[in-house]
Amino acid sequence: MIIVTSGHVDHGKTALLQALTGTNTAHLPEEKKRGMTIDLGYAYLLVGDKVLGFIDVPGHEKFLVNMLAGLGGIHYAMLIVAADEGIQAQTKEHLAILRQLQLEQILVVITKSDRVSSQQIDDIQSQIKSDYPFLKNSPFFVTSATTNQGIDELREFLTALPNLADSTKPFRYAIDRIFSVKGAGTVVTGTAFSGKVNIDDELYLCHGEKVRVKAIHAQNLASEQGLAGQRLALNINTDVDRALIERGNWLFSELPPKPTERITVQLTAETALSENQPVHIYHAASRTVGKLGLLNVKSAIPNEQVYAEIILEKPLFLTFGDKLILRSGDNKTLVAGARVLDIHSPKRHKRSEVRLNFVANLAQAEDSAQRVALYLQDQAISAADIRWVEQVTDAQLADILKQNKQIRFQDWCFNGDYQRTQNTKILTALGLYHEQHPDQIGVAKARLHRMAALNQPEKLIYHFIDELIDSGQLAQNRGWLHLPEHKLIFSSDESALWKLVLSEFVKAEGQPLWVRDLANNLGIGEAQMRNFLYKAGKLGYLMPIVKDRFFLTETLYAYAKRVKEKIAEQGEITVNQLRDELQFGRKLTVQLMEYYDRCGFLRRKGNAHILRDADVFDN
Repeated sequence: MIIVTSGHVDHGKTALLQALTGTNTAHLPEEKKRGMTIDLGYAYLLVGDKVLGFIDVPGHEKFLVNMLAGLGGIHYAMLIVAADEGIQAQTKEHLAILRQLQLEQILVVITKSDRVSSQQIDDIQSQIKSDYPFLKNSPFFVTSATTNQGIDELREFLTALPNLADSTKPFRYAIDRIFSVKGAGTVVTGTAFSGKVNIDDELYLCHGEKVRVKAIHAQNLASEQGLAGQRLALNINTDVDRALIERGNWLFSELPPKPTERITVQLTAETALSENQPVHIYHAASRTVGKLGLLNVKSAIPNEQVYAEIILEKPLFLTFGDKLILRSGDNKTLVAGARVLDIHSPKRHKRSEVRLNFVANLAQAEDSAQRVALYLQDQAISAADIRWVEQVTDAQLADILKQNKQIRFQDWCFNGDYQRTQNTKILTALGLYHEQHPDQIGVAKARLHRMAALNQPEKLIYHFIDELIDSGQLAQNRGWLHLPEHKLIFSSDESALWKLVLSEFVKAEGQPLWVRDLANNLGIGEAQMRNFLYKAGKLGYLMPIVKDRFFLTETLYAYAKRVKEKIAEQGEITVNQLRDELQFGRKLTVQLMEYYDRCGFLRRKGNAHILRDADVFDN
């Protein structure tokens, strides 16, 4: 567990930590020279089987950036106030930041008590409670690093604090330092936001590269395992150049998605805010600039809680509930604290009533199960996306879906209402097609997807189609999908004629036949033969590749299989290659290729053709 100490410069933070832990956190030569903490200093206290970590953040205004980097993933803080000086400028700013981060508890520690009277100490405590009502119920400790007054009591209280970081979630680790150790290689340090890591575990850098953990120091002690809420130094084995690993990078137990650049947040204003303004954004050890836009109001007054959108100049790896600190465009003033609600803020309709209700419901949801129900109320979302935004494992997601009575197919999660809506669209689209094309038996699966649910996941819609077929709500004839009531059948005379026509195709040995030739061969009028052959086509027995020239359906399927095999070998196929493969003339080969293009099986790319939808001729 990590506890942050903050306060004005020279108010005794470093001395207090040395009294508590025996460690001087002024670790950098420049810090010792100047007598102030510039970068983040760390100290550790071993009590029984628990190791408390302390971050001594800089108090000087110039070093506020480092202070903000130290506050990611922290649940407790100590506000340090010198008894002989009271609340000062940086005390106020640090306190504002701690309040905006909505920490579980802020302890107020009065230092240098040996320099003032007890009455002065009482006055300072009264002033703090009066000026900052949110600290009214906070524990107060009066200490002196010189006389050790209050040190034991403070240490005992800190030791009893529970660790609120969640080790059951996926591992998520913010890097704030990178260096090399002779004989060990690359070492990174940072805070584990969640999860746990063991020696030999493979992790992912936020860029996507894999690393292996060779050694772990947790809370400054060699360990086999690092846990959420701990300060960790990880010795990693990686092919990535150390210079490419930067402060602000992350390590994850799962491959992360692309970082987000447009987010929706719940924002608490520290100063008056206008509808749109530039801001500096701080998240863990990351920092960027962006544009802040209020969503449900035109302006905000201090302490008002509103919804806002932030468009980031540099995308960040954010998840639900992450805390941000926002400073003014000139980076001189704290303007707000924010909690991330949605990492995929829409570009359009972001202020609509529907959207704002969704955002409000997200903000009020009590747990992941309630939020997942909101995510899936009218759409399907990949399991990977849900696991990331909620920071849950696959097993935890399965429990959530079971609790919510939601469904998962492969990587897609959805609810029953979504499937019913898509099924209705599929059946309605097919019914409309039958009305407009009564002479056609149906459509291919890929075309039905484009007709009914173009913007929905293809594999998921195919799954719904398959289930509709299994339940009898859809029918399939030689690969063509149609409603069960939409049927074409041969009469008894036509069935007899079909046997004669089929024998002619068998004699043709894979070649197509013209209407005129079949009519002449069988002594039937050309118009009658034409009508018969097109009806056979509707039934799926024949396919016209051009007007009045037919292939047997199974022949076209066989040729399509050979085309797919060729494309699998070489990535594409040309007319000449297909001509040589089938031993056809060029004109017939062009007709066949163009037919495959028209029906969506192939797509022309320059002088060659590539697969567009391999499923068209799979059935």
